[in-house]
Amino acid sequence: MKYTDIKDKTAAELATMLKEKKVLLFTLKQKLKTMQLTNPKEVSEVKKDIARINTAINALK
Repeated sequence: MKYTDIKDKTAAELATMLKEKKVLLFTLKQKLKTMQLTNPKEVSEVKKDIARINTAINALK
């Protein structure tokens, strides 16, 4: 996901995206701890997506 993809979304859409990404991050961390995750780089990608969404939310304020 790129910042240009999310900068035109509304605050409500960004909030739902943020919640979904945080849930995904939680499940990925659980899978990482139980050795079920095949690609550990997914965790850092989701963290970066969360940071991009937070940036877009702060830009709306």
